[in-house]
Amino acid sequence: MAASAASAAIPQFPRDFVWGVSTSAHQIEGAVDERGPSVWDAFTAMPGRVKDGTTAAIACDHYHRYREDVSLIRELGVDAYRFSVSWPRVLPTGAGEMSAAGLDFYDRLVDELCAAGVRPVPTLFHWDTPLALADAGGWLRRDTAERFAEYAAVVADRIGDRAKKWITLNEPAEHTLLGHALGQHAPGEQLMFDALPVAHHQLLAHGLAVRALRAAGVTDIGIANSHGPTWPASSSAADTEAADFYDVLLNRLFADPLLLGQYPEGIGELMPADDLEADLKVIAEPIDWYGINFYQPTKVGAPLPAATPTEFSGLTLPPELPFSPREIAGRPVTDFGWPVVPESLTELLIDFRDRYGDRLPPLVITENGCSYEGIDDQRRIDYLDGHIRALHRALEEGVDVRGYFVWSLMDNFEWAEGYRQRFGLVHVDYTTLERTPKASYAWLRETLRAQRA
Repeated sequence: MAASAASAAIPQFPRDFVWGVSTSAHQIEGAVDERGPSVWDAFTAMPGRVKDGTTAAIACDHYHRYREDVSLIRELGVDAYRFSVSWPRVLPTGAGEMSAAGLDFYDRLVDELCAAGVRPVPTLFHWDTPLALADAGGWLRRDTAERFAEYAAVVADRIGDRAKKWITLNEPAEHTLLGHALGQHAPGEQLMFDALPVAHHQLLAHGLAVRALRAAGVTDIGIANSHGPTWPASSSAADTEAADFYDVLLNRLFADPLLLGQYPEGIGELMPADDLEADLKVIAEPIDWYGINFYQPTKVGAPLPAATPTEFSGLTLPPELPFSPREIAGRPVTDFGWPVVPESLTELLIDFRDRYGDRLPPLVITENGCSYEGIDDQRRIDYLDGHIRALHRALEEGVDVRGYFVWSLMDNFEWAEGYRQRFGLVHVDYTTLERTPKASYAWLRETLRAQRA
């Protein structure tokens, strides 16, 4: 999209549409010595795991500077702030004794948000499994799902009187595939398709947490799943079959059980459940809305003949995968190498509406954003402008979307990339920790003012 395209006014969204920004605990909080250890602490301590050799020990030091960050959120003018609660900050070993200091931090954060007129939207799990639970088997064990529900109840009991909109899990697909199948995120396991129990236990944890939150009086619950359209590289049978398999693995494996109460064909029998039907009833516990994290579509073809790993979107993919992601030619890319295709967001939302019909609750875009260097970040403005317009086109087509959250409020620790990728509306100097709002911050602030005029 040309820079001039962002000059026209964004179409008006409904008055009750929720605008927000997102972050996650491990990526911004720092203060690692003031909480229990997580799998990401162990992972980043291993040489070569993070591309720039850094850790999130300090990150943005949000734990100590949260008031400054809430002030930035207030000045931005969004309705809501989506943050994650660090499980090991609340329960240092994942279960048992609670940390008073950890709970106090989230208590203060929620109070600060409420005083600023910003709705707190906590996410209970954004990949930072307590290390003690991981060492005992982690998400490969059913017990972790049960511990997660207990943790959900603890957090809801503390901040549920003020936090009304909740997210159980963030991107269980990525945590399964990158963390347990390919080994490129924590905990670094390379189980390939033997990682499927991780998917099942996370989905089960979601359902159990929904029940725990309901019991605590929470009435507005969703999940944040990552999704994107899958395009076959050609019309050949081999490419179409590979694309269909990829779509099942990245999209339907994590949406069908939640929305339809069943796994895609051939998947259920691979799951570790004595009573799969009973588990699916828990997984499909009704939710109030369904969150979608959207970044890009993916073009997929049959495996390429080269028997060597391939690089794709910052990942190293082993040759034994039954599909091969391909480049989407003719499109600009972000600093992460992700193609910028705003209209594919419209496509995805219409596809979800058509696929799930009346089983689909209202949608919320829980993450959308891009990695670009620079404080004068016109390319980020163009990206957000294009995707917000694409979202509006989906509304015009009758898709029930209730909110949009930008990833991310500020630059942060970008997992295995370290600090090499900057997704923030606010620039963070990682030496001084100084925050500097970018041009995109000012653009979004003015866009939201126009929406409310």
